[in-house]
Amino acid sequence: MSQTLNASTLLAVPMAPLVGSLLAGVFGTALGGNRIGRTLSHSLTILGVLVAFVISAMTLKSVAFDGAHFNETLYTWMVVGGLKMEVGFLIDGLTAMMMVVVTFVSLMVHIYTIGYMHEDKGYNRFFAYISLFTFSMLMLVMSNNMLQLFFGWEAVGLVSYLLIGFWFNKPTAIFANMKAFLVNRVGDFGFILGIGLIAAYAGSLNYGEVFAKGNELAALKFPGSDWMLMTVICICLFIGAMGKSAQFPLHVWLPDSMEGPTPISALIHAATMVTAGIFMVARMSPLYELSATALNFILVIGAITALFMGFLGIIQNDIKRVVAYSTLSQLGYMTVALGASAYSVAVFHLMTHAFFKALLFLGAGSVIMGVHHNQDIRWMGGLRKYMPITWITSLLGSLALIGTPLFSGFYSKDSIIEAVHFSSLPAAGFAHFAVLAGVFVTAFYSFRMYFLVFHGKERYDQDPHAHHDGHEGHGAKPHESPWVVTLPLVLLAIPSVFIGYYTIAPMLFGDFFKGAITVNAQLHPAMAELTKLFHGPMAMASHALSTAPFWLALAGVVVAWYFYLINPAVPAAIGRALRPVVVVLENKYYMDWFNENILARAARALGVGLWKGGDQAVIDGAVVNGSWRLIGWVSASVRQLQSGFIYHYALAMIVGIFVLMTWFVWLNK
Repeated sequence: MSQTLNASTLLAVPMAPLVGSLLAGVFGTALGGNRIGRTLSHSLTILGVLVAFVISAMTLKSVAFDGAHFNETLYTWMVVGGLKMEVGFLIDGLTAMMMVVVTFVSLMVHIYTIGYMHEDKGYNRFFAYISLFTFSMLMLVMSNNMLQLFFGWEAVGLVSYLLIGFWFNKPTAIFANMKAFLVNRVGDFGFILGIGLIAAYAGSLNYGEVFAKGNELAALKFPGSDWMLMTVICICLFIGAMGKSAQFPLHVWLPDSMEGPTPISALIHAATMVTAGIFMVARMSPLYELSATALNFILVIGAITALFMGFLGIIQNDIKRVVAYSTLSQLGYMTVALGASAYSVAVFHLMTHAFFKALLFLGAGSVIMGVHHNQDIRWMGGLRKYMPITWITSLLGSLALIGTPLFSGFYSKDSIIEAVHFSSLPAAGFAHFAVLAGVFVTAFYSFRMYFLVFHGKERYDQDPHAHHDGHEGHGAKPHESPWVVTLPLVLLAIPSVFIGYYTIAPMLFGDFFKGAITVNAQLHPAMAELTKLFHGPMAMASHALSTAPFWLALAGVVVAWYFYLINPAVPAAIGRALRPVVVVLENKYYMDWFNENILARAARALGVGLWKGGDQAVIDGAVVNGSWRLIGWVSASVRQLQSGFIYHYALAMIVGIFVLMTWFVWLNK
């Protein structure tokens, strides 16, 4: 590829998965008469994503090594006044990195799905959905304007709804996908308000044009208040990110979305949909740098999510839900980095997290297959000898997640903790405590799961539910998964271990994000301070051995080892002693209860009030029906005067003359 990227080649990146999705979704299902079988369906969709990945990798090479850049409109949809509605691509370091992460993880998930979903009747439909999801995410990250960003934003929301409720005969899955859809609507309402304010005051939806007017917008007040317009815009946009990236209190949809098949847990909750909000804030960094209030708000929300969602991971027994709460916590870390103006660190953690979290989700799916569709970690144990590849890759993923020195997660996670330490915002102290405490919590719940699943006594034959679920019989021996499942695990384990070491210098301290991310170093010194302290990845890893995060992580692992392998009576006793706390955690801080019993009932009462009081009583009763009733009454009254008898009319004339004469006499007095 040359210095200037080719528009047609770039267009092939989102279009290839779309074509694969349409072919499998139409001709591989009842919609098009089931004309193509399973093999052709998965081959077409995998080919589409493979093409997208290869072009994305070539694009990343051109951007990173040749300084290539692309920012053009491909198609003008319509022009309203001076506002242009366009489809266009912006390719820089941030986009190129996201394209490779999205397409690589998606490719691994596609291959893995062949093994995981081979018994499922909706096999072809599932491949159509995940390819459509990949197209939607690519349109989101490649956009150069707010309209296309919003299109991709809503499209990933729609496809996630279809995927979470993929098993639509299962009531819990239907409840979960509706919950995800509704919670995301709350966030998206804020998001579209932010876009609307930008369109109204900047007169454009194009990123470059909006960023150029940033200082003008920063000088304005929000009409009718003392609020700064830029703060309102940034917080509205971030509310969208809170929904999509599952930040407190809009996080409630993500754990329930585990009702979908495991491959989509990896795709949606590791690398793509939930990171859309993080990507969006990083992309909007020129605007966020103009509002310290918005950044402080982001810092607080991220810190709450990072710490308190981690606590919930400790008491989960469903293997997928442990990983889901881990995702929530790590998204909180990314959000904290955004609040500290360390956008490049947030995106760096997004990238490293995508690999090791996809690995952990797919590893969890492999375990579920190996133990015949049991998901409860209390009925596993000792799987290490039965599932060696799943065991070693899951261990590598867990070590990356807890921030073990030299692993990819270490470089990004430690950089976040350091960046918050150097932040000058009022909430930085609380955020620093939250991300430090979160290190211990993450290590504890990660290795609680690891030890219960892969070590200790074999408990798979004691599962009381095993013979009720229609799968293989009670106590059947675990087995390693087929190669289509283990190959993606190995391919994801490689970047989970090495990618942080090789990319930290260019991504955080080089020019990789130059022009894509803007930081005001005078007001927000975190990145400048990190740059001074960085002396290479090896020096960073050796220095880490003497820092608090390393010892906190080690303590978490040791405590989990002692609690769950050596002396299981201790956590049981602690659970009994702290029963009220455990009840609060089991009820997820009563957020679901509050949403269902307070918010939903209040919304229902408001809806019923508006319907009965507003619609039926005022609009239908007073305005619509009241008007015809009034006219009917007036016409009925007037009709009495039109009797058709001459003596009635003569009497009316005499009375009229009498009234007129009386009036004139009264006037002339």
